Amino acid sequence: MRQATSIGALRQQARAVLPRLVFDYVDGGAKDEVALAGNVTAFDGLRLVPRVGRDVGVRDTSVTLFGRRWGMPFGVSPTGLANLVRPGADLAIARAAATADVPYILATVASTAIEDAARAVPDHLWFQLYMPADRGVGHDLVRRARDAGAGVLVVTLDVPAPGKRERDLANGFALPFRLGPRTLLDFVLHPAWAMRMARGPTPTFASLAPYAPAGAGSTTLAAFMSRQITADLTWEEVARLRDLWPRPIVAKGVLAPEDVEEAARLGLDGVIVSNHGGRQIGLAAAPVAMLPACVEAARGRLSVMLDSGVRRGEHIAAAKAMGAAMVFAGRPTIYGAAVGGEAGAALALRILRDELDRAMAMLGARDAGELVPGMVRLP
Repeated sequence: MRQATSIGALRQQARAVLPRLVFDYVDGGAKDEVALAGNVTAFDGLRLVPRVGRDVGVRDTSVTLFGRRWGMPFGVSPTGLANLVRPGADLAIARAAATADVPYILATVASTAIEDAARAVPDHLWFQLYMPADRGVGHDLVRRARDAGAGVLVVTLDVPAPGKRERDLANGFALPFRLGPRTLLDFVLHPAWAMRMARGPTPTFASLAPYAPAGAGSTTLAAFMSRQITADLTWEEVARLRDLWPRPIVAKGVLAPEDVEEAARLGLDGVIVSNHGGRQIGLAAAPVAMLPACVEAARGRLSVMLDSGVRRGEHIAAAKAMGAAMVFAGRPTIYGAAVGGEAGAALALRILRDELDRAMAMLGARDAGELVPGMVRLP
């Protein structure tokens, strides 16, 4: 792990230590994975324009968002079932995020309950909500996150139907694992992972367990979750969550500037421009390509953030220069946790912070606020 010098290197190490069906679950995207690849290539198509002749001997990567200071303009995106890569991965990543002083967004479908995450990282926890078909369950999840002290409610809007993730379909991915000959051989070929998983609890949707039938196992919980996917969540319903939630509310999964306008009209505090990491629509537009139009549509009325495709500190610098208040990614810390637990997740964050700091120096920015649109040339 210590030899990894980039998120790409951590990804290759994660591929080596994880069974194929687990690696493909965290790494894969929808259909032909055009959006998954396009998220990264859209960043790589940008060109940075440095300002020289400035004193950048002292640099500050920190930013202010929603009334508090964060260590850098980067946070950890919500990731479902992270504990598949290693027992305790959710909390390992959360603790690494807290050490780096960045936000950690706990997913509704995380392997760790809201209350347990809040006890581990009380000052860095945000909560991501998939609004279930049973609105009573959704409202109770919001109440639990509120009472646990989560700082921001992130409502995901881009899952009216499950994405068609063909790697998972080809691998027969399901919970609990279907132990056919190919899967068993895959596990045997990854003994360290298999032994860790055998010693730990079976990953499941921990925050949803109270709403499933008593004694429900992972199969029943997975079936329960699939029944809760809803296609009728509206902007007005998101806005009504104000009645339950006293702190900032952010809409995640926005790509169209018109939807940024809608979020601003309804008084939301922010949006995350995202295509769900390329896991929903196979041909989805790259968020960084839509970012300038979304920032323009916001007109300063709410914070515009970005998720999807971030693999480099220069990606963070570019998005910040283009107007993103915060930049999120989930896969980098998942790769790190798969390889080395909390130390691996911390390494992923250190790599990104180091690359961001170098980028700021080379661009002539003494602090993140000096990353400005003129430093980025669009393709």
